[in-house]
Amino acid sequence: MCAIHQPNLFPRLSTLAKLYAAGRWIVLDDVQFARRDYQHRARLAALNSPARQQWLTLPTHLPERRPTLISQARLADPNRSRRTVSLLIRQYYGRSRHWVAVRGVLDTVLDQFETTDRVCDVARTSTLALLTALGWSGEVLDSSMIPTRPGRSERLADLAAATSSTHYLCGTGGWRYLDQAPFHAHSIPVLAFHTPLDTEDPLWRWSREISSLWALSQIGPESLAAMLAAQRDELPLGGFT
Repeated sequence: MCAIHQPNLFPRLSTLAKLYAAGRWIVLDDVQFARRDYQHRARLAALNSPARQQWLTLPTHLPERRPTLISQARLADPNRSRRTVSLLIRQYYGRSRHWVAVRGVLDTVLDQFETTDRVCDVARTSTLALLTALGWSGEVLDSSMIPTRPGRSERLADLAAATSSTHYLCGTGGWRYLDQAPFHAHSIPVLAFHTPLDTEDPLWRWSREISSLWALSQIGPESLAAMLAAQRDELPLGGFT
């Protein structure tokens, strides 16, 4: 089962949950960079007050201006971005009783700043570090390395087919525009993935707004992995939707 998603910086729990549920993450790195999206920024929330939030943003240079692809976007000042990431995450989550797990994710990302100036590399690493902390051992591939047709839904279906994926896991955002016909042509069922909506659990209540670093800081990697596994196990694997 595959999920296809752009690289996000310290992604929201809703995004992390979808990727965790999949056995394969195809990183959508060959589409246009969007400044108002989550490719170069994450919303941090205070440990004891999730409504108190702050953007963590990596200043980004777009060599091709608006048409710049995600894979082409560059850090405007890698050293400054590294310091900002270290400072803010320590400030927000350094007092968590699960700081060791958070620090492991942070250290992996800080190391990445030493080797690249590509925004997508840092964002991809931050997501994979979180998944790894939760025990996820799936496959990660880049869409830019896989030939596809140009249409939006056709591209996604071709990515799923080229990687021999048995199902395509589609989030709520993609569900609004997805044409399932190209998937049906490849005999690949499409599964709708969404996090719980009507719930008093603060982890799910804030899952579409704030970085999953907050959830990791709240309950730690073992409990968070169990929570995401339970969500994954509710997926109706089988025929077409």
